[in-house]
Amino acid sequence: MNTITPAARTTIAIGMLLATIAPPGRRATLFGSPSVDALQRGAPPPGVSGQPPPGQRGGGRGRGAVQAMTLQSPAFADGGQIPIKYSQAGEEASPPLAWSGAPEGVASYVLIVHDVDAAIGPGTDDILHWMLWNIPGAATSLPERVPRGAQLLDGTRQISATGPYYRGPGALSMGPAHHYVFELFALDTMLDVPAVGAPPPQTRAAVVAAMAGHVRGKAVYVGLFKRS
Repeated sequence: MNTITPAARTTIAIGMLLATIAPPGRRATLFGSPSVDALQRGAPPPGVSGQPPPGQRGGGRGRGAVQAMTLQSPAFADGGQIPIKYSQAGEEASPPLAWSGAPEGVASYVLIVHDVDAAIGPGTDDILHWMLWNIPGAATSLPERVPRGAQLLDGTRQISATGPYYRGPGALSMGPAHHYVFELFALDTMLDVPAVGAPPPQTRAAVVAAMAGHVRGKAVYVGLFKRS
């Protein structure tokens, strides 16, 4: 049975806060075509980690430590199996998500979904399955099947390793299930990062860099998946 212990979940969350990296010498576990994987190769620019550092204190307005939030989905339990419907083996529909516990003064949200078991390149990046930014600060959820497109009607922008849409899990049946981490960040600003014009890895790095000093809240949710 593929389950995640509380200790394992904590390790994953801390690791993702520090950076999106794999241990030195770790072999990459990839899926998809070489051309798709090539879109995600390469480390972020110098000085830009995969995620904001842990315990990041608010810059700009000096509001103190990042507030813990709650992220959940009616589609699967935290640490549970992601249904086929939301994977590359099924309909590849984006799962419904909802959050609570946001701090005051939230201007926007960023959601980053990535496969932490699919390190690529020199092990300094992983496969980006979905990134949305400039989600309106008044929002408390995302519906199932978010439409495709670089920018949605409410101003939300999105990308993945393969285009402006949700990329479902696709880990192969060989080996253990992969961990797909959903990270939600509450910001006190909107981000001036376009959704088109640059490769996904550079856009991801630009969003993360623009978040620095503006993260006021965060939540993490994990799903497991591998093809049967």
